[in-house]
Amino acid sequence: MTEASKNIAAFARRSRRRDWESRNSHGGKVGEMYQPFQRVGIYIPGGTAPLVSTALMTITLAKVAGCPEIVVCTPCAKDGSVNPALLFAAVQAGATEIHRIGGAQAIAAMVYGTPTIRPVHKVFGPGNAYVVAAKRLLFGHVAVDLLPGPSEVLVVADDSADPRHVAADLLAQAEHGSGHERVWMVTPSARLLKSVEKEISRQLPLLERAEFARKVLDANGWLIQVKDVDAAVDLANRLAPEHCELMVRGARKLASRIHSAGALLIGPDSPTVLGDYVAGPSHTLPTGGGGRSFAGLTVDQFQRRTSLIEYGRPALKKALSAVGEFARLEGLSAHGRSATIRFDRK
Repeated sequence: MTEASKNIAAFARRSRRRDWESRNSHGGKVGEMYQPFQRVGIYIPGGTAPLVSTALMTITLAKVAGCPEIVVCTPCAKDGSVNPALLFAAVQAGATEIHRIGGAQAIAAMVYGTPTIRPVHKVFGPGNAYVVAAKRLLFGHVAVDLLPGPSEVLVVADDSADPRHVAADLLAQAEHGSGHERVWMVTPSARLLKSVEKEISRQLPLLERAEFARKVLDANGWLIQVKDVDAAVDLANRLAPEHCELMVRGARKLASRIHSAGALLIGPDSPTVLGDYVAGPSHTLPTGGGGRSFAGLTVDQFQRRTSLIEYGRPALKKALSAVGEFARLEGLSAHGRSATIRFDRK
């Protein structure tokens, strides 16, 4: 946890937004001020796999952003307990409150408030289909980060890829096991496709969560042969996967052509699990095609942006002509008057 937290915090500090100011054409000062949300709510999935890593990948960003109140909701076991490793991670990362509540009701509690949970200003964190639906329904009552649902991975591979590694990476995401996860491999190589199919059959029975992974593969597991790598890139951009692994020659160059993935894992030695646990970027990413419109979770999403405008008298005078013309065009004379009155004699 210490190793992962160090990388996550370092990445967050690099991407944190900072205040700035400049002069515009009138000579007035304009800029932006970034302040942390004062009270944020973070959902941490539990269930069959308590996501300790998710606690680090979300709470750490809130802490780096400077949020003073960080409220965590997570499901508890039937005996009322919360996984001790998850609790440790949440506290280490900076949680100021932890509540034993899961599912859609946890999102509602953080948005509307309860006798024991005060409302938050923005909700973060991944979850199952019900959690995602709750965030979608409550958007507007409160700000939300994005809509990260069940995990996805798409591997773009050519004949240079090792079928053992491709199969292992697909199974790693399939073992979440809700049945709604999606795993794809897209390749122009028929030989690789057959080899990966055999490797999945060989590796699957060896998994501790084989039944969970099998349920996902049966519902949403795809091995797809395409004409060439260009066609694979086109399909990847259409599917907009949460994670997109590039196991091809010239992977770095190809990465610039993928414009809708939540995260790109570049090269044969960059399995998705690095992003899941220790690399640094948050693993809270858009799913279900959301990558076409949303980016993954970043520290600046824990910051409020405020525009700044400061004019002196000379700058205001220079702006009067344009202000007056806009007011005339829009028929809002009081708008123009609010500027010109400052130059009227008392």
